[in-house]
Amino acid sequence: MAQGSSAPPALDMQVDDEPGRISTEEAVISEGPYARQVVFFRSNEPPGTLVIHTSERFAYLVQGNNRALRYGIGVGREGFQWSGLVRVSRKAEWPDWRPPPEMLARQPYLPRFMAGGPGNPMGARALYLGSTVFRIHGTNQPETIGHAISSGCFRLANGDIIDLYERVPVGTKVVVRHGASL
Repeated sequence: MAQGSSAPPALDMQVDDEPGRISTEEAVISEGPYARQVVFFRSNEPPGTLVIHTSERFAYLVQGNNRALRYGIGVGREGFQWSGLVRVSRKAEWPDWRPPPEMLARQPYLPRFMAGGPGNPMGARALYLGSTVFRIHGTNQPETIGHAISSGCFRLANGDIIDLYERVPVGTKVVVRHGASL
């Protein structure tokens, strides 16, 4: 259980996705509850495990000794949230984006392909989760951190995903928890 995390669910503010919007690699949340920081975190998971609490809007990289490096995240909107155990299966810098067919069916106006770069909604880095279509990735909209807006992926400010990307190797265990923390 994370102690001292009183992050509001932030459901009262409408935030929209904007594919093609330009952001910078350096975008970092440096103030407020979603700023990257070391926190008290009780867990039975070994150091190096990434634990995602969707209801809290945080990802915790377990450090050991009841500590974790906490990142503010954006999560899946209602109906697109999930939980489970996966591993990082692949990593990419400035990844290309190909919306899956299910997303294109819901949002036919989306491009079929976007090359990686500052205007790409995948942001500066991506950690691919197992054989799923879900990823932990950057965003060109850091103001969406703390909100439930995605189609199931987890997003971090570009500066934060770059930091996490450097710390997490392929094969890292990722525990995704949805609902109240215990």
